[in-house]
Amino acid sequence: MDSLISLVNRIQRACTLLGDHNADYASQSLWESLPSVAVVGGQSSGKSSVLESIVGRDFLPRGSGIVTRRPLVLQLHRIEERLQEYAEFLHLPKKRFTDFSMVRKEIEDETNRVTGKSNKISPVPIHLSIYSPNVVNLTLVDLPGLTKFAVEGQPESIVQDIESLIHSYVDKPNCLILAITPANQDVATSDAIKVSRQVDPAGERTFGVLTKIDLMDKGTNALDVLEGRSYRLRNPWVGIVNRSQEDINKNVDMIAARQREREFFATNPDYAHLASKMGSEYLARLLSKHLESVIRARIPGIASFITRSVDDLEAELAHLGRPVAIDAGAQLYTILELCRAFDRVFKEHLDGGRPGGDKIYIVFDYQLPAALRKIPLDRHLSLQNVRNVISEADGYQPHLIAPEQGYRRLLESSLNYFKGPAQASVDAVHFVLKELVRKSISETEELKRFPTLRSEIAVAAIEALERFREDGKKATLRLVEMESSYITVDFFRKLPQEVSDRGGNQASSSADGHFQRIGSNVLSYVGMVSETLRNTIPKAVVHCQVREAKRSLLDHFYAQLSQKEELQLAHLLDEDSVLMEKRQQCAKRLDLYKSARDEIDAVCWSG
Repeated sequence: MDSLISLVNRIQRACTLLGDHNADYASQSLWESLPSVAVVGGQSSGKSSVLESIVGRDFLPRGSGIVTRRPLVLQLHRIEERLQEYAEFLHLPKKRFTDFSMVRKEIEDETNRVTGKSNKISPVPIHLSIYSPNVVNLTLVDLPGLTKFAVEGQPESIVQDIESLIHSYVDKPNCLILAITPANQDVATSDAIKVSRQVDPAGERTFGVLTKIDLMDKGTNALDVLEGRSYRLRNPWVGIVNRSQEDINKNVDMIAARQREREFFATNPDYAHLASKMGSEYLARLLSKHLESVIRARIPGIASFITRSVDDLEAELAHLGRPVAIDAGAQLYTILELCRAFDRVFKEHLDGGRPGGDKIYIVFDYQLPAALRKIPLDRHLSLQNVRNVISEADGYQPHLIAPEQGYRRLLESSLNYFKGPAQASVDAVHFVLKELVRKSISETEELKRFPTLRSEIAVAAIEALERFREDGKKATLRLVEMESSYITVDFFRKLPQEVSDRGGNQASSSADGHFQRIGSNVLSYVGMVSETLRNTIPKAVVHCQVREAKRSLLDHFYAQLSQKEELQLAHLLDEDSVLMEKRQQCAKRLDLYKSARDEIDAVCWSG
């Protein structure tokens, strides 16, 4: 049924338009799951003539050396007799060629566009579709001719390059091989048969084509090859009579050439009994029929591949997200949903669902106590410093019993040291919260589509954290200042009182002991305050920073959103161009696969 091959042609063409296969067919794609026919042969084996005979048109470049320097994916579409035949290139989708000499020129120009006017080859294929009433539905891939050595102007790697390119096609189990061998060459040394033997040793997907039969020496024939005695294949060998160079020079019509080919086999006594199974027309029908059977046999596998691909693409499209709404209300709703998604991730970090929140506890349990221990109270309450502070506080009149003003000065100056650790705790928690905001932004999958909104949320969140930090600093500094503002008198009343001698004069050692006791008392009181602050500073930090970050991190941003115009909301939802392109390609590919699935189902049910 021609509809199967036409279906495959349409799917392959659509795949190519979407870039669903790469230049060397290395990816597992829908394209690779579809059968095709690769034309393989040595240089000057008659490959071009065979293709032109199948098409019935003179359209391929000719010359010496490597003429085919890029794969030519040739899709043949049979149309009604009354319609004019034409050709289309995939890279020129809106241009129809009815002059086939211009097709030849375009192949040459497009080849040179990629390879330059050198003898290098390229794996990037040229895609050509021909619509004609004189063809069967068929897809052929014309590959560069095999060569045994590089000639002048060719890279040293040309032999290996051509073989690698050919193998990138024929190694695929879905690829049929059209092995072109000239009749005046021993089949055992045929380049095409050598390749076929490597990848298809049983000859199950190889079709042997023997060209130039009419040029064999008189008294010889090709029956040993054509009847499968020289080299047996599962599929029959087909003999071809190419146009001679004189015919080509005289522009002999391909239809006339086909007629002469039929006459050659019908009238030649060696081949008359095989005439019905010889010639380019029979070859085209044979390939078309076999390709149909291969496609039909592999339809279940192709359908399964397509079904899996549809599921995968639908999942990917869901992951990429639906297209952005265009009205302001829906846009605002989308933005709020995205903000809430970020907020959920951020809270998960704080509450332990995701890593990172534990670093705040480390600030309180390790960093703050360590900072409190590092306060230089030993230096500040040294004997000399205590003596100086007490003396300065007494002025010209030394204290009588207890140096009240000196005590207060020592206490206030000592407690002032706690401001540093308090602010350091605020800053450390602020840094942790900022890092959690950055992590949450990057981990919120929904935001990856919208770089502008992602940036705005990040800025708004950091600005909110800055406000919370200022509140935290005020609160913790207030705790320290409260301790300085009111001294707990009972603490000192409970201390043992110092007794002076009758004359009011103390020896030098006794004076030192007096100042040492003062320093010790102050240190004890400061230690008590340190324990208090160790517990209250974390409370203030959590209340002002962590709690507010959980409750109102984006409140200010929400207020700003309510005042934005429709264009401003749309700007926030500007998508990442890479993701937009990815979604568009994914949607197009999904449409292709669904269409292919529906067409395959329709063909199968109609069959």
